[in-house]
Amino acid sequence: MSSPKPKPKLRAVHYLNQFFAGQGGEEQGGLEPLWLEGAAGPGRLLESVAPGLEIVGTLVAGDNYMAEDLESAVSRALQVVTQHVDESAIDLFIAGPAFNAGRYGIACAALCQALGNRYGWPAVTAMYPENPAVDGYRREVVMVRTTSDVMGMREAVAGVAAILDKLVAGENLLPARDGIIPRGLRQNYFAAASGAERAIEMLLCKLRGEAFANEYPMPSFDRVPPAPPIADASRATVALITSGGIVPSGNPDRIESASASGWGQYSIEGLEALNATTHRSVHGGYDPTYANEDPNRVLPLDMARVLEQEGRIGRLFPRYFATVGNGTSVEQARRFGTEIAALLVNEGVQAVIFTST
Repeated sequence: MSSPKPKPKLRAVHYLNQFFAGQGGEEQGGLEPLWLEGAAGPGRLLESVAPGLEIVGTLVAGDNYMAEDLESAVSRALQVVTQHVDESAIDLFIAGPAFNAGRYGIACAALCQALGNRYGWPAVTAMYPENPAVDGYRREVVMVRTTSDVMGMREAVAGVAAILDKLVAGENLLPARDGIIPRGLRQNYFAAASGAERAIEMLLCKLRGEAFANEYPMPSFDRVPPAPPIADASRATVALITSGGIVPSGNPDRIESASASGWGQYSIEGLEALNATTHRSVHGGYDPTYANEDPNRVLPLDMARVLEQEGRIGRLFPRYFATVGNGTSVEQARRFGTEIAALLVNEGVQAVIFTST
């Protein structure tokens, strides 16, 4: 008998940012999309873990390049891929892992979505569940769950390798079984026991102190106790903070319009109010027309100055703080708050006026 023919390898295109592709660090954040033949960086590890995989080429782009104008950056990246591969010869697209890196995660997810739509390729990325990309892309993009940092690289790559055959075959992927981030999709199936029986069994496990899994996990939100009131506001230093995206014209810190990866602080010394020439909104979650006409509608510097002049507050802190709340993950928002609060406490600020949209 003749031996069976070996199964042909899955042929993939892999996306990496400038750091993981070995093209430099933050100084190369503006790197335009380029093509490397074969596997690079984590791609080599992926091929070693998945011997049935061949990475034919690696698409590389800088984090800043992808973040500053995502739509045009994705378009340019697709052009690079088209120039180097025959779409019919590729079985799937892989991006990352991105862990908890916001700019990188958004680029990975956006490229998975775009290349999947353009060529019909199955696509997969991998990241931490609190990555800002998760909320915006999880329904359309398969994401393998990872740890928050690169220390979990081997496990992340193994998780991707484990589902490649299923992904290409079009099989249903289940979060608990396949290690992917829940996509908010429901799949019907016939259970061995009725809902009432399963509910009673979970209750009995709980009463016995045994482990059980809720079939419909409920969201969990922090409850933050309010700070005690200020004894005398007329003596307090007060800072202005907004998640409504009001930044100096030109957006000097390149705060994203959605799934923000950072925040900025900007001087208001000598300013009685903001105006449409010097400040504007970069928030992508609401119509900014009226905010751009008068930025004080979102960041009320004009009225805060009135309170200061009337002696109802001691003084305004000379800088304000801004970010964008649109699609920003709870984990990122918690980090922003911790960083800004630490700075303000160190500067002797007693209170903040926090405005949204």
